[in-house]
Amino acid sequence: MDVVVGGAADAVIVPLAPEHAGQVLAIYQAGIDEGNATFETFAPTWEEFDAAKLPGHRFAALDADGTVLGWVAASRVSDRCAYAGVVEHSVYVHRAARGRGIASALLRALVDSTERAGIWTIQSGIFPENTASLTVHQRAGFRVIGTRERIGRHHGVWRDVALVERRSPTVT
Repeated sequence: MDVVVGGAADAVIVPLAPEHAGQVLAIYQAGIDEGNATFETFAPTWEEFDAAKLPGHRFAALDADGTVLGWVAASRVSDRCAYAGVVEHSVYVHRAARGRGIASALLRALVDSTERAGIWTIQSGIFPENTASLTVHQRAGFRVIGTRERIGRHHGVWRDVALVERRSPTVT
């Protein structure tokens, strides 16, 4: 898939592979530790991550040295056939790589892969305080469809989640 980000070989988007596991999980844990990315409190093992994410819909952004700058991955929302075209995704970018278009490039790669696969909806839940994530998603064609108020406790505090989705204009 090799998509260049930011003009001059700033980063390349590639399928996420097992050799990226350690860096992907470290970026995930760093996002968790910041407190506005997820209800999760620790990153899963690679085996758990690998089993939960759809192989054709996960990508890593790499710098020229092969360092993972960020990742995106999708999972099924349900095994029911009515939801066969609906996935939920996560996108995380290393703190030092933020503001360089990495998340946007990863979301483009995800949208392209899901379009090719006939997936009609990509969704996610984002804490409303995570304004950077909401902004990058809106730029990528996602819209906020509502807010689930006090949907879960995070470190003992009730948190809201903004539901975002992107509907394919081509998959019918």
